[in-house]
Amino acid sequence: MRTFVLLTILFFTTFGFAQNTGSIVGKLIDKEYNNEPLAFGNVLIKGTTTGTTSDFDGLYSFENLSPGTYVLVFSFVGYESQEISVDVVANKATEINVSMSASAATLDEVVIKTTTRKESETALLLDQKKAIEIKQSIGAQELSRKGISNAAGAVAKISGVSKQEGSSNVYVRGLGDRYQNTTFNGLSLPSNDINKKNIDLDLFSSDIIENVSISKAYSSRFYGDFSAGNVDVSSKDYKGNGFFDFEVGSTINSNAAGEKFVKSEGTSYFGFYNRYDNNPFAVVLSHGIDPVEGYTPIAVSFSGSFGKSFDFKNGERLSIYGTGSFNNNFEYRRGETTDYTNVEKKSFEDSEEYEYSTQTTAMLGLNFKVDGQNSFRFNSLFINSSSDKVGYFGIDGLGRNRDAISNTDKGFYQMNVQFNQNLIYVNQLMGKHNFEKLDVDWAVGFNVVQAHEPDRKRVSMENYDTVFDNDPSTNPTFYSNVDFDNQRYFQNIDDEELNSTLNLAYTATEKIKLNFGYNGRAKERSFDNNRYGYDIIGSQTQVGNPNNLNAFFTLDNLQINPEANGLYTVKVFRPIPISADGNQTLGTTNRPGLNENTYKGNLDVYAGYFNAELKAGDKWLFVPGVRVESFTQNINYDVINQGNDGVGSRSFSDVVYLPSLNVKYSLTEDQNLRFSASQTISLPEFKEVAPFVYEGVSQRIGGNPDVLGYSEILNLDLKYEWFISKSEILSVAAFYKQINDPINQVVAFDATGTQRFFRTGDQAQVIGFEAEVRKNIIMNIGDDDDKAKLSVGLNATYIHTKQDLYESIDGALFDVSFRNDSEELQGASPFIINADINYSPTFGNYKPAANLIFSYFSDRIDALGSGQLGNVIEKGLPNLDFVLQNKISEKFEINVAARNLLNPTVQYFREGTSVGDVLVTSPNGKDVTNYERGIDMSVQLKYKF
Repeated sequence: MRTFVLLTILFFTTFGFAQNTGSIVGKLIDKEYNNEPLAFGNVLIKGTTTGTTSDFDGLYSFENLSPGTYVLVFSFVGYESQEISVDVVANKATEINVSMSASAATLDEVVIKTTTRKESETALLLDQKKAIEIKQSIGAQELSRKGISNAAGAVAKISGVSKQEGSSNVYVRGLGDRYQNTTFNGLSLPSNDINKKNIDLDLFSSDIIENVSISKAYSSRFYGDFSAGNVDVSSKDYKGNGFFDFEVGSTINSNAAGEKFVKSEGTSYFGFYNRYDNNPFAVVLSHGIDPVEGYTPIAVSFSGSFGKSFDFKNGERLSIYGTGSFNNNFEYRRGETTDYTNVEKKSFEDSEEYEYSTQTTAMLGLNFKVDGQNSFRFNSLFINSSSDKVGYFGIDGLGRNRDAISNTDKGFYQMNVQFNQNLIYVNQLMGKHNFEKLDVDWAVGFNVVQAHEPDRKRVSMENYDTVFDNDPSTNPTFYSNVDFDNQRYFQNIDDEELNSTLNLAYTATEKIKLNFGYNGRAKERSFDNNRYGYDIIGSQTQVGNPNNLNAFFTLDNLQINPEANGLYTVKVFRPIPISADGNQTLGTTNRPGLNENTYKGNLDVYAGYFNAELKAGDKWLFVPGVRVESFTQNINYDVINQGNDGVGSRSFSDVVYLPSLNVKYSLTEDQNLRFSASQTISLPEFKEVAPFVYEGVSQRIGGNPDVLGYSEILNLDLKYEWFISKSEILSVAAFYKQINDPINQVVAFDATGTQRFFRTGDQAQVIGFEAEVRKNIIMNIGDDDDKAKLSVGLNATYIHTKQDLYESIDGALFDVSFRNDSEELQGASPFIINADINYSPTFGNYKPAANLIFSYFSDRIDALGSGQLGNVIEKGLPNLDFVLQNKISEKFEINVAARNLLNPTVQYFREGTSVGDVLVTSPNGKDVTNYERGIDMSVQLKYKF
């Protein structure tokens, strides 16, 4: 009885105490960012040690406070601190919402820190935790720590993502370029490469990146052409009193060091070419064919960034952020170049290639805040990227050519001098408008890409082995089976795209938010090329000096008419007609010509979407959505390689309905269980449709109009996330995709070995598992930012793919057959791993950070074989980088890095030939295979003013 009385008294005492306490809840609002939530703001009860931090939604709370008056201190680095007196009433939650604004007196470098919230690893991890769909991000802070210089390197560190060596192709969950989208600040981007759907991510330097995110689960706000993921690059912004940063660096490649580099004649150090306004025929006659002396192979980089805000009356503010950078790179590759179909077509077991590449980037961003509810933003981005390659194939005199004239066993040789330049212009205007319950976000963009391959020079020789016989009377001879075995080639691609987006977010209640949106894009591509061939008049014409071809291809040696003496003539495929009806010409000899191949493609997409964010209790979030998308894709082409079938047009249009569902269940405050299901489509890219064939040194690739249409894709995802701390995570995921009517790159079973694109079967299936862990091992004692001294990160992905293959395909233009009835999906690596170790001690103002970064992808199919041909396989590669950041002071850094430390051999090979596996080259890689890229050693100096 005594025990019962004591328990009763204790119960009512506790109950009475609980009923006589109150709480304070509220939200921190960022006036500098359109009244968005302010995450990581500090809230302290003055005179006590009790405090808390606002979450990513800006929310904070204090529970079980005794009734009375409290003074709360609100602070955030670089913002005005505020003290507010609050009366706590029993049994009541007192709501205090506070708007925070930047302090005008704050030091510049501190103000800069206020703009890095969306760049930090902690903020992005919290963003991932709160996101309504499955996504992962990497921010500027992590890019800097790991010494990552561009967006391609950034996404390659995210689980399930790998990058192809020798190109900028990025694979997400085993699916390549065809199954991805790339956006910049949420607006679509054009491609800079005829062979790709997406823009090269390595064109986006870290100077312009705030963060890069990959959304792997579909949401109705994305375009329906979604399979593996949507990669979004968010550009940097700035709000503060002003700053200026400058950095300079240098890199030496172990392969390139000591080599005497050569380059195309007529190109500049900064990657520009100034002859586009000249007729190609005039260029052929007036400029030589030999490469010229290049630059000393020491790469340099320099960049600068600045920002400034201007305050006006009535709270208006104009903020400016600008950045510009230049970097170049030298690579020397020595390996093998082989074209092998059902037999060996040509083979150079000893080849070398010099490549000088540049990238110039400039971006200007303007942000105008009208008031706390309205703001406008303008971004203008310019990128110039160039690649200058000079290749010598068969330098040992043992090159082989099946179609050779004088000798089929040895002595075949080719030189290829090639310059590619991509000019990219991106302009965006965006607006945000916040009303009581309605938020309006809109954006329009206009993009232009000009991709040029001006004056590619290719020369073919036989009997090159005579160069090594020390007999001055024997010399190599020109290989001239057809007029274009020795040639000059000109190619242009122009892309223009107008795109837009609008989203209306209506908050009906605390539990219901409705989104209504629109997306539209109109894209047009124009392509043309022209080619001039040197017709060598005499058979077995000797080449006196293979390194001085300009001595042969002179105007004096040009045969003007059949009666005149001369050594060669210039031929063109399509002469310019001289009659009104186009039936009369002066012939193809020594005349300027029309374009050899042309095509024009259009893609118009208009879509409306709706989704609802529905909260059920404190645990569940349901986001059902639907997208209605209308698209039209057409292509008009005029190509020479298909004869009468080379002139034509194709068009396809449809309206699709794409449902989606994203579900998040909060197991605890720090653990989420996510599920996603959606229906999407995959559209072919223009290069997969246009039947134009691009001829490399040892491979040919072309499109196929039969693939026009779309693939239907079912996407299922299940993911568990445990956010152990602000900077630690453990997650596991499983995913499934069913792709109907998939497209694959296929090696034709014929003498040419041309790779084309086919819808190869009824269905493909992808089943995969992902795991990721980021763990702090040792913490810095007393560090207010709670940063780790020693931390590790690891993510791994296993993927199983299987697709049905038709026994044979009888297309309108192209046929193909397969010996197997199923195969793995092209481009899918069964295993991908990324890992890093970070050591960041603190010694006063000296804060070094050492990073060891590892990545690996296993063997994958580069192109499907056909008939009796085996697949082309890309060999898996490990990569190991070491990056050391030395922060000497708050203003000065000296950073060093060593990349590609393992220096693995890059290989592609053809399976199952009559002689076993054979090394070959790939259109997706470089012009050589079986080479080592070399180790890059770099140093960088960075100073903040």
